[in-house]
Amino acid sequence: QVQLVESGGGLVQAGGSLRLSCAASGRTFSSYAMGWFRQAPGKEREFVAAINWSGGSTNYAGSVKGRFTISRDNAKNTVYLQMNSLKPEDTAVYYCAAVTRNAFSGSYYTYDRQYDSWGPGTQVTVSS
Repeated sequence: QVQLVESGGGLVQAGGSLRLSCAASGRTFSSYAMGWFRQAPGKEREFVAAINWSGGSTNYAGSVKGRFTISRDNAKNTVYLQMNSLKPEDTAVYYCAAVTRNAFSGSYYTYDRQYDSWGPGTQVTVSS
């Protein structure tokens, strides 16, 4: 498996932007599909975005499409989530996750049970 650590969370006003990063250990990061999920207080964890192993294919939840962008830099073993036009309802702990058991797979993993490695999460708070 791979070790994942998120960073970049914080407090931002509505309409603002944040960029989350997820640094991964291991030499095979470039073969993993990656995803971002979030969990708000009292709610279940939900899919945000996914990216395939090469970065050539992405997938977004409807609630963030057009505002968030997932990307990756395989040379740096890092996946990013650029979040623009943030809303108070985007407040949550954000997690990155990897699909390590199926190498070179696509961006179609939208269920958290499909991911087998997780970071500890980073808090994003959007004030109104």
